[in-house]
Amino acid sequence: MKSAVSSLVSSKNQSHSAISRPILQHSSKPISQTTFFIPTIPRNTKNLYSQRYKKLQIRPNSTSVMASSFKPEQASVPPALPLPTPPVTKFNIGLCQLSVTPDKGRNIGRARKAIEEAAQKGAQLVLLPEIWNSPYSNDSFPVYAEDIDAGGDASPSTAMLSEVSSRLKITIVGGSIPERCGDKLYNTCCVFGTDGKLKAKHRKIHLFDIDIPGKITFMESKTLTAGETPTIVDTDVGRIGIGICYDIRFQELAMIYAARGAHLLCYPGAFNMTTGPLHWELLQRARAMDNQLYVATCSPARDAGAGYVAWGHSTLVGPFGEVLATTEHDEDIIIAEIDYSILEHRRASLPFAKQRRGDLYQLVDLQRLNSN
Repeated sequence: MKSAVSSLVSSKNQSHSAISRPILQHSSKPISQTTFFIPTIPRNTKNLYSQRYKKLQIRPNSTSVMASSFKPEQASVPPALPLPTPPVTKFNIGLCQLSVTPDKGRNIGRARKAIEEAAQKGAQLVLLPEIWNSPYSNDSFPVYAEDIDAGGDASPSTAMLSEVSSRLKITIVGGSIPERCGDKLYNTCCVFGTDGKLKAKHRKIHLFDIDIPGKITFMESKTLTAGETPTIVDTDVGRIGIGICYDIRFQELAMIYAARGAHLLCYPGAFNMTTGPLHWELLQRARAMDNQLYVATCSPARDAGAGYVAWGHSTLVGPFGEVLATTEHDEDIIIAEIDYSILEHRRASLPFAKQRRGDLYQLVDLQRLNSN
């Protein structure tokens, strides 16, 4: 065995000398005149290879075997739900990129005005930013937190959202605010229907704990508790999956929403000046393209003097990963059209659902699995 290996190493060295050196020295010889030495593997070494790696050898009929083992229906557990027929085919979404100040009353009033303006411009669905009623800081979260379940004076921010959605007959994905529940704080998004009733409440699942030396350090977990439930809600403008900011980085959550039949994913978020330029649009387009649905995001406007500076650039992305509408970093309102009729067309063009390898991998939705 030792002599066989030595012979192989020697042959490899000869091969390297003959092939690599002329190329590295930019030989002027035509490739047809260049000498190549193909090392001869000793017989006993070839036999050893055949015995040890026999199972890895490709068989002539391997392609047909693999094709017959595709099990797309088993790639999601429980099986993915068919895309439901939405209540509307086309509608306008409004993304309200808001300036946030330490004045909570001012923040609530500005959000109300922006929602009303978006509705006047034809928006049937309005999306607000992450933490729009409070500065984004661990010191501020406990001070500005509201008891959403108690409502009324205990939660003036959601009381406003409820009143406006009912009066204007629109659906509101209310960004997020700090929520107090018992002795815990959450980063929470509330969805209100056209009747003003709270349809869903999403608590941020993935907390924003990062440390990029010399750039940014932030630990939401110092004050906030992580949510434990994916949130998908049927509204008058379709089935919507909800995530908050850092949640967008985890493709599994978006895949679960897609497997539950979501038409649209909404992510209120406040990416920063370090990760925003690199990842904000990239992640939105990836989530939309991978799952072949719409993705809408809404950020606070940028305040260079704040303790946490938001990147801005609220955006709507289509199911082909195309940016349909976006803004810069100032306070702004975007109105853009969503057309669900193209979802099936995009999915027919790239039939991911029929090509998933259920024989190799599975997405397991534990919440659905345990509820059956």
